[in-house]
Amino acid sequence: MKKIISIFSILVFSVSAYSQGLKPVKIDSLVSVLMPVKYDVKDTAGQKIFTGNGNMGYMIVIRSANNNPALKKEKDLNKVFKEYIKKVHAQSAGSIMDSRDTTIGELKAKVFGLETNDQNGVEIRNFTVLYTKDALYTFEYVYPASRKDLVQKENKAFFSSINVSSTLHRTDQYTNTTPAGMSSTARIALFGGGGLVLLLAGYFIYRKKTETAMS
Repeated sequence: MKKIISIFSILVFSVSAYSQGLKPVKIDSLVSVLMPVKYDVKDTAGQKIFTGNGNMGYMIVIRSANNNPALKKEKDLNKVFKEYIKKVHAQSAGSIMDSRDTTIGELKAKVFGLETNDQNGVEIRNFTVLYTKDALYTFEYVYPASRKDLVQKENKAFFSSINVSSTLHRTDQYTNTTPAGMSSTARIALFGGGGLVLLLAGYFIYRKKTETAMS
């Protein structure tokens, strides 16, 4: 009988948990994301932290004001992401997983995971990091590894809901967005040289035809 009551209690809890959905939350005037209906906000100087318990995992969103000098090139943005991952790794002493680039709107973002193992067992932390000249946004979904097969839907719903304003562009991340390639001098040399080759080829063809006609 106790076993039946226990199973019934688990089912009731599960139904109650799944009844809690997610709702759109504005992180600021430019960025929004889906968060649990009940969530907490901590607003400190230069930093705003949103936290909430989902059905399967714990969600965290951090907006930190950015007071650094403007980035000039994409390689500078990549360096910011690299340093961020390095700090997370150093603080948690875990294993970085599946680090890769992605895009949100027109912005470049970094996605990665962190696996840690302590007295509470193995825990997974999934990250999406978004950088602009005004703020650094961290989106995090945390769950015990034992729920790995159960969190996929909620995890995807959380990260895929990150939305940025259409007014944000790559120039809000780094100022020089011109694709890397040949310098203007190299382009002039290449196309100028190509034109000269064509002129010479035309001249020799004309000369050969003229000599053939005269013979």
